[in-house]
Amino acid sequence: MEDRDIREVFNEKIEKSLTFLKDNLNTVRAGRANPALLDKVMVDYYGTPTPLKAMANVSVPDPRSLVIAPFDPKAVSDIEKAINVANIGINPANDGKIIRLQIPSLTEDRRKDLTKLVKKYGEDAKVAVRNERRDANERLKKQEKDGDLTEDDLKDEEKLVQKATDEAITEIDKIIEKKEAEIMEV
Repeated sequence: MEDRDIREVFNEKIEKSLTFLKDNLNTVRAGRANPALLDKVMVDYYGTPTPLKAMANVSVPDPRSLVIAPFDPKAVSDIEKAINVANIGINPANDGKIIRLQIPSLTEDRRKDLTKLVKKYGEDAKVAVRNERRDANERLKKQEKDGDLTEDDLKDEEKLVQKATDEAITEIDKIIEKKEAEIMEV
C-alpha cells in the first residue's frame, strides 16, 4: 500500500468517526424539538424492524413539539409502541391518525447528565481518531522496514498524520462545545 493510500484510508476513517459522533449527538435531546431524536427508533412493522423515518413524516410545528404522520394509518399504534420502547424520555400522544410528542423542558440535573453524555461521546470519538493514527503510523513504519519508504519520508508522513489527527481532535472539540451550549440553553 502506498503512503498516499495509507493517508487516504486514515482520512476516510477520521471522517467516519466525525460522522458517527454527529449522528450520536443528533439523538441527544437538547430541549428543542429535533426530528433526529427519532432516528434510532425502530418500529416492528408486520414483523420487520423498520426505521421510523421510513414509515412516517416527522414535522416540527413549534420548538417544543414533533408531529409524526404515518404513511399507513394502521401503523399508529406500532409507532407509538416503538417510541415507548426506544426510551427517549417523551410520552407519545396518539389521536388515531397522528402522534404528537411534546418535548418537556430539561431540568438542570438532566442538562448536566446530558452534557456528561455528550462529553463521553466526544472522548469516544477522540479515542477512535487516536487509534486510527496509531494504525496509520504502524503501517508507515512497516513500509519503511520493507524498504518502500525512506526514514525522511516516514517522518514527513508521520507529521502529516499527526496534523490530520490534531485537526480532527479540534473539530471534535468544536462539535462537543456547540452541543453543550445547545443543551445548556434555557
